Amino acid sequence: MRAVVQRVTEARVTVAGESVGSIEGPGLCVLVGVTHEDTPAKAAQLARKLWTLRLFEADGEGVEQSCSDLGAPLLVISQFTLYGDARKGRRPTWNAAAPGPVAEPLVDEVVAQLRALGAKVETGRFGADMQVALVNDGPFTVIVEV
Repeated sequence: MRAVVQRVTEARVTVAGESVGSIEGPGLCVLVGVTHEDTPAKAAQLARKLWTLRLFEADGEGVEQSCSDLGAPLLVISQFTLYGDARKGRRPTWNAAAPGPVAEPLVDEVVAQLRALGAKVETGRFGADMQVALVNDGPFTVIVEV
């Protein structure tokens, strides 16, 4: 699994003009991609990593706090294009991205595992044409792979 994690002061996802998920920060906006070899165990591993990853400043002491430390919310959005490959030619291929019937339950598992850890989680809508708006705090963006 691959995630692009952005520290935000706010983030929301809209589908057909309707807000389907939003958070007020500090928090994380997380784009999650699934590939063919991913499993529920990897989804759980990613959730634990997201919940405990130290991406927030602690009283001017540097980046020392996690979502679990702050009770910070997460907005989790499925993103199959994270496994796009544009190394050859001008058109990306999507061969490494898992198909919807494989990917959707695994993205749902990431969300379920985060909630089981105590996280407040909002989501996008799997497979929908989504518009994502956010204010990246920093900017601060990292890529996480499990």
